[in-house]
Amino acid sequence: MKLVAAAKVRRAQEAVINGRPFTEALVEFLYTLNENLQPGDIDCPLTVIRPVKKVALVVITGDRGLCGSFNNVVIKKAESRITELKGLGLDYTVISVGKKGNSYFRRKDHVLVDRFVEGAGFPTAKEAQMIADDVFSLFVSEEVDKVELVYTKFVSLVKSDPVIRTLLPLSVKGEVFDVNGNCVDAMEDELFRLTTKEGKLIVERDRVKIEGGGISPLMQFEQDPVQILDAMMPLYLNSQILRALQESLASELASRMNAMSNATDNAVELKKNLSIVYNRERQAKITGEILEIVAGAEAFK
Repeated sequence: MKLVAAAKVRRAQEAVINGRPFTEALVEFLYTLNENLQPGDIDCPLTVIRPVKKVALVVITGDRGLCGSFNNVVIKKAESRITELKGLGLDYTVISVGKKGNSYFRRKDHVLVDRFVEGAGFPTAKEAQMIADDVFSLFVSEEVDKVELVYTKFVSLVKSDPVIRTLLPLSVKGEVFDVNGNCVDAMEDELFRLTTKEGKLIVERDRVKIEGGGISPLMQFEQDPVQILDAMMPLYLNSQILRALQESLASELASRMNAMSNATDNAVELKKNLSIVYNRERQAKITGEILEIVAGAEAFK
């Protein structure tokens, strides 16, 4: 199983690495576009920040086990976020992606699940589109006011981190607050960072990637800005969800490869220890039989 996982993880790793530049450039362009166009009266439903009453969590887990603590870590991250939202007095709903997450949340009657999505091997744009359609309808209909992705970010073959990423609303100004004025952004959110200012804890969005790009002030748009955003937002949703699915799969395969490697090493070590114990017992038995023979021979003398 280690060799099978190693063969699959290379393909998944290449998909993650090859897809990151496009998704990061798309997010950078959309943030910059939205920031430049906000002074105008542009009404794009997916960029509207409204007081948060309900949050949708898209939780991405694996379809199989034998991958160490991969699935448990993601589920614990989601449970921690649910507890945090309850503490803020907010409602929530879960969109579970992956068989392991589905089986877990089906056993939890206290967790409100909007939809269960079964994985189908390597992530595809069709699968991402299905999830994006559900997220789009929930947000635009104002059933939820914020959408977050909970998945495992692929770092390397030996490291992956569970993260929470704000998917909607798309905005560059300020944090997202509930009806009581409390910030509801996760402290470990990829788009928003917990920091200090004048001795107080605040939440700010990490602007490192945005500083390098930008739209030229001389650029002119042939289409209406609303049409541009309406055309780009479905692509944004698809790309972000597809990237999360790809990173989650790569992390799962890498975790399975490491788990199988550890299992193989433990089996070899166990075999070595058992061989030593067996040889000691065997040698002790042979020695005992020799002593009995010698003692019997001495008794006849």
